[in-house]
Amino acid sequence: MRQENRLNPGGRGCSEPRSRHCTPAWARVKPCRKKGKEGRKEGRKEGRKEGRKEGRTGSHTCTLKHIHAHPIIQTPVALGHVRVSWPAALSSSLWAIAQALLLLCPTPSWLYKFLPFAPSLEQRPLTPAQQTRQDQSVPVGSMATKCGNCGPGYSTPLEAMKGPREEIVYLPCIYRNTGTEAPDYLATVDVDPKSPQYCQVIHRLPMPNLKDELHHSGWNTCSSCFGDSSKSRTKLVLPSLISSRIYVVDVGSEPRAPKLHKVIEPKDIHAKCELAFLHTSHCLASGEVMISSLGDLKGNGKGGFVLLDGETFEVKGTWERPGGAAPLGYDFWYQPRHNVMISTEWAAPNVLRDGFNPADVEAGLYGSHLYVWDWQRHEIVQTLSLKDGLIPLEIRFLHNPDAAQGFVGCALSSTIQRFYKNEGGTWSVEKVIQVPPKKVKGWLLPEMPGLITDILLSLDDRFLYFSNWLHGDLRQYDVSDPQRPRLTGQLFLGGSIVKGGPVQVLEDQELKSQPEPLVVKGKRVAGGPQMIQLSLDGKRLYVTTSLYSAWDKQFYPDLIREGSVMLQVDVDTVKGGLKLNPNFLVDFGKEPLGPALAHELRYPGGDCSSDIWI
Repeated sequence: MRQENRLNPGGRGCSEPRSRHCTPAWARVKPCRKKGKEGRKEGRKEGRKEGRKEGRTGSHTCTLKHIHAHPIIQTPVALGHVRVSWPAALSSSLWAIAQALLLLCPTPSWLYKFLPFAPSLEQRPLTPAQQTRQDQSVPVGSMATKCGNCGPGYSTPLEAMKGPREEIVYLPCIYRNTGTEAPDYLATVDVDPKSPQYCQVIHRLPMPNLKDELHHSGWNTCSSCFGDSSKSRTKLVLPSLISSRIYVVDVGSEPRAPKLHKVIEPKDIHAKCELAFLHTSHCLASGEVMISSLGDLKGNGKGGFVLLDGETFEVKGTWERPGGAAPLGYDFWYQPRHNVMISTEWAAPNVLRDGFNPADVEAGLYGSHLYVWDWQRHEIVQTLSLKDGLIPLEIRFLHNPDAAQGFVGCALSSTIQRFYKNEGGTWSVEKVIQVPPKKVKGWLLPEMPGLITDILLSLDDRFLYFSNWLHGDLRQYDVSDPQRPRLTGQLFLGGSIVKGGPVQVLEDQELKSQPEPLVVKGKRVAGGPQMIQLSLDGKRLYVTTSLYSAWDKQFYPDLIREGSVMLQVDVDTVKGGLKLNPNFLVDFGKEPLGPALAHELRYPGGDCSSDIWI
């Protein structure tokens, strides 16, 4: 593990002490640039100036090099390049005395034996382990540390968990295959319980074209650029799955009323990349934006990557070497500390575009491989064949940038596969979760898979979540031991096997009876849980019910008629467990132009599936 900069325990590029922004001015001190009498004079002047900003007298002192935090201490104070803390209950009079004495230089180690709280002194700085424990002692619900000289996002995944509660959510809404001749649009939803517009669509940004099939989205920049103060997370990038058009939306000027910033036409992508049917968008530490493809211009399979300039959004070309695309494509995740990226595969656009045909599975037209890429050389170095791994879709490395393992959800086989790095530097994969199929009557096939269509990892890498779109359940697993996931929560949110529906379950290895239909605030929910997004603190899980318009139409015709919904699930982050919030419902069946299909969710400040730490 890399040793952290003590001046910036949280990340690169930040010049201010980490504790500064969680400490009032009157409890802060600054290192002197001058020594002796002149330094003390400057210190007193700067301290008073700092204090007046917050209404109290400030202080300033020379660097104290050998102070270690005492166990009884609660409030951190930055002293030069280390930290010392003071008891929260210390009276104001003692504060005044302590502040006056602290103005003495050099290091006043003799001072502490006269004070009642007497912190212990050690001749060394905080170790990385001590620093980590101190970081983790901050309540998860508290505000994350901010840094005036840092870039977008958060310095670490654990720091992101301390971020503010989400107040709005962006999600694309689709009209393709619904019978409504209207363009797809970006919906902004108010999710602040204190707001009078709670659970309402407060803004709609229609795209200028029809039948794009908006699907996933990403950012112009994110936590991978945390060390670059010139970067700002202000643009949402929305690739179109069918039209191959890319929309860049300005969410920085007015977060509650986004506006269209730029449209990248398919011809520009075709000319420079020869790629089409675009899916996942990730921002890179280079400041570029990278978007995966499913195919070529004719709808054949081609798993390449479009590279955009993160400032101008001009198409730069492909990320992979010429002729080096994978046979099929879908999702991807990179982990630079291990010089690796891994991509997944769905099927060729011509195969999946108009619906699912079981014969295509028998013909081997759906994916069952992971592609391991050399991150620096931009080329495939290994192909992993998945046993019981048909249609590997969403892939997630652990958020810890040092981790050399992660999970992928295989939709049709309904398995979770763990991939990991071997001692020799190669990669392997193993099945760690299997959702057994159900023998049914009145459905497309005699056996119904769960169809795992989305997976997420909490930012502390403790919990794995995934949705079974056909069976209708949402699951939570404790993956503290990634090789042995443990089921800790399960919740049914609709699906194809509910009581009173057309499907009869004949044999079920998990349930004793078919689940009840889901009704929220008087609305019977059509479809099953599909896209999921976790709050930064891990306590709320948001769920939508649409997968892809052609498959929605085939598997859930009532979803086309009724529109999708957005639900919220409360998460027990201590013992594990999932509970539906009965007071939360966003009904996209009541949209002004007709029922719409809402898909992936994004928070303005980043989330569990958009941000990658390097």
